[in-house]
Amino acid sequence: MINLVKVNPDDEEVLHNIIQLYIYEFTRFNKQISLEADGKYKPFDLEKYWKGGGYHAFFIKINEELAGFAFMEEGHKGSPHVIEEFFVLRKFNGKGVGTIASQKLFSMFPGKWQIFQIENNYPAQAFWRKTIKEYTSNTFTERYDEFRRSIQEFDTATLPNN
Repeated sequence: MINLVKVNPDDEEVLHNIIQLYIYEFTRFNKQISLEADGKYKPFDLEKYWKGGGYHAFFIKINEELAGFAFMEEGHKGSPHVIEEFFVLRKFNGKGVGTIASQKLFSMFPGKWQIFQIENNYPAQAFWRKTIKEYTSNTFTERYDEFRRSIQEFDTATLPNN
């Protein structure tokens, strides 16, 4: 069973460990990322996820096995929810783990959503288009911003089964 489990500050070290894998995978799309002198990638600042304020960090788990993570920011005052970072370990790619986890996240936070992918991350673009198309019954829009990022937008309130 695929679950989203809220990350607690006590789990920060585990989260930092899996983020190293995420950054490593991401270097395929951003060649400017490089290792620090200690042989690790620069750690993410996770402080905002521990303070509340609409920021959430989740582990993606299959039963008890760690399979990835999701960071999101809740929308407020009419702004949409945003997935800030999303990662599924390569061994789970193509098995529906990311699709189920992301759709659970959409259901946990009803309302407007925006999902961004950088210009040359074609695997992520394909994943999000397919996942959002399935979740929304193809009632989403897609556009590109000034940074050439692909952006999918939808509102759970307007979905056919709501």
